[in-house]
Amino acid sequence: MRFVDEYRNEADAQQFAQAIERLVTRPWTIMEVCGGQTHTLIKFGIDRMLPEQVTLVHGPGCPVCVTPMELIDKAIAIAQRPEVMFTSFGDMLRVPGSTTDLLSVKAAGGDVRMVYSPLDAVKLAQQNPSRQVVFFAVGFETTAPANAMAVWQAQQLGLDNFSILCSHVLVPPAMEALLNAPDNLVQGFLAAGHVCTIMGYWEYEVIAANYSVPIVVTGFEPLDLLQGIYMTLKALEEGRAEVENQYTRSVSRAGNKAAQQLLQQVFAVCDRQWRGIGVIPASGYRLRPELAVFDAEQRFEVAAITAQESPLCIAGPILKGLKKPGDCSAFGTLCTPERPLGAPMVSSEGACAAYYQYGRAIELQEA
Repeated sequence: MRFVDEYRNEADAQQFAQAIERLVTRPWTIMEVCGGQTHTLIKFGIDRMLPEQVTLVHGPGCPVCVTPMELIDKAIAIAQRPEVMFTSFGDMLRVPGSTTDLLSVKAAGGDVRMVYSPLDAVKLAQQNPSRQVVFFAVGFETTAPANAMAVWQAQQLGLDNFSILCSHVLVPPAMEALLNAPDNLVQGFLAAGHVCTIMGYWEYEVIAANYSVPIVVTGFEPLDLLQGIYMTLKALEEGRAEVENQYTRSVSRAGNKAAQQLLQQVFAVCDRQWRGIGVIPASGYRLRPELAVFDAEQRFEVAAITAQESPLCIAGPILKGLKKPGDCSAFGTLCTPERPLGAPMVSSEGACAAYYQYGRAIELQEA
């Protein structure tokens, strides 16, 4: 494919692997903070190309995976209301709540619709003034600007039948929470290029300095990741703790200022619950008080709903980089994409889904 093949060249990949082999002198553990990067690493076997001293662990970089079950239950409660047209990206529809999922609500007669943009939901609200249209606003800083634009546009149009169920989370506070944990294993990070395209990477400089950990902003193709791994390992071997940018074709230090201004106009930073991890202070977005009329959680009075995660699901340790999917006793048996126990098996960016799709965890279990 044009513009993609150059980042998937096998000969270049082998050269990077050989350079890493020559570089590494001791064991290192690196975490990628992006589910899309996880899938590329497993799909293309990049982890198998690395020397034994290098361990890759998968972080809380899948927005679907870190959405807590209680929020899924809130979404289900709203979607079951007869006056509601509930809209969402497709990857949220099969994420299990306590007893069911959004796709099952749709099968039972609920008006649950998959959309490709939050602005599609705004258009549905315009076209259906007698219905309450709710958009499930989930994601990291990458998707937040589009959701902020949807709220801003709904305000400009004077729509009183549009709202969002907001569950936006932020990457830097999650990285700090991992580094502060007593069982932390991470010595270097591959930061998500799409998040940094919006926010820049200046926020990561304080983390690198405070925790003496190198951070490399990295893209999503095989050669991006191999170069990012090489840059991280080189910094570790040289004792450098700084932020470097591998993904220069998309990311600048300052990021997208217009998008950042829109986020500040619509959202305020708040504490946020992460699936399997718990509450991380100042790690999410909520609507600003003056825009609370667009908050579906308040409009439909579902704030009190709570939920308990499955005791069989080890999503928390996987999202913290402490375990891998093959360590889960339910993987591939009690937990499959058809009957998932947790979001990491459902999401297109989930680590468990990657290991299942490419047969990696089954191979590890049989070894």
